[in-house]
Amino acid sequence: MEAFEPKDFEYPPKKPSLDSVIRQKRRQVALAKEQQAFKVGPHPTEANPKGVAGDENVETTDGDVVAGSDNTGDSSVGTQIVEQEPRYTEMEQKMMDEARDLSLVGHLTELRHRIIIMAIAIVIGSGIAFYYVDVLLALLVGPAGKLYYMRPTEAFFTYMKVAVVGGIILASPVILYQIWRFIVPALTTREKRLTNWIIPVAVMLFAMGIIFSYTLVLPAAVKFFIGFGTDELEALFSIGQYIDFVIAFILPFGLIFELPLVLIIMGYFNLINSMFLKSKRKIFILLSFIIGAAISPTPDMFSQTMIALPMICLYEISVFVLSKMMKK
Repeated sequence: MEAFEPKDFEYPPKKPSLDSVIRQKRRQVALAKEQQAFKVGPHPTEANPKGVAGDENVETTDGDVVAGSDNTGDSSVGTQIVEQEPRYTEMEQKMMDEARDLSLVGHLTELRHRIIIMAIAIVIGSGIAFYYVDVLLALLVGPAGKLYYMRPTEAFFTYMKVAVVGGIILASPVILYQIWRFIVPALTTREKRLTNWIIPVAVMLFAMGIIFSYTLVLPAAVKFFIGFGTDELEALFSIGQYIDFVIAFILPFGLIFELPLVLIIMGYFNLINSMFLKSKRKIFILLSFIIGAAISPTPDMFSQTMIALPMICLYEISVFVLSKMMKK
């Protein structure tokens, strides 16, 4: 016999893990099913010559119900295990399986991986935008004409700001794809089919908002503000302040143009319908002007109206599309 070694034991004992508990319970259920498949009836006795099982049931210390003894009270002979009821519902079992396959650490690891990819995409996009920063600045300052910079570092930081914003816009498809890849395991089959066209449509609508703002809204806004100049009051725009105005004026239109997509998705899941949107039309018109005043780079009524009008038009387009979807 081997000598007793204290190192062979651990104190205090370790708490069993979730996986070990689940495996033990599954083994118990499998053993009960196996015993049920190969059950043996009671043996004949003097009091029970035909070997008929009694009517009583006995509950074991483990909580398992066994078929009872015969009428003579001999409970040690001919017992059989009745199939146990499932300890977990289907949803609980699914949740435990998912918790085992992908723990919290796994989720955080995947999230870190996605964030790193998005950061790399932004860096690469910013590098490409910085290479063509002169072309981008020429496009942005076109409506205003000649600009100035008042501080030695103002031009440099303006170049960097344009490059970073351009990089984020160029990397937006990659960013949206990584977000989609992170959340898609939790989606149902119907939701997965829906997301297959959401990302392309979202990118297209964002680009349409940027183009619409640059070609129609921005020139009108710059011309409106320059119109206040006189012979004694000449407009001299600083490049830093002008670029801040342009970015704050153009980017909201990219987000505003996502409004139809959001409303259509809500209608797809029967959260809203066209009749609901029609009944809330007056409230939305008021909210569109409030949102326009909140996101406008200037507090004037012109900028507020230029943001609110496209929102109202997109709202009406959403109502029309949802009404067509309801007819189908």
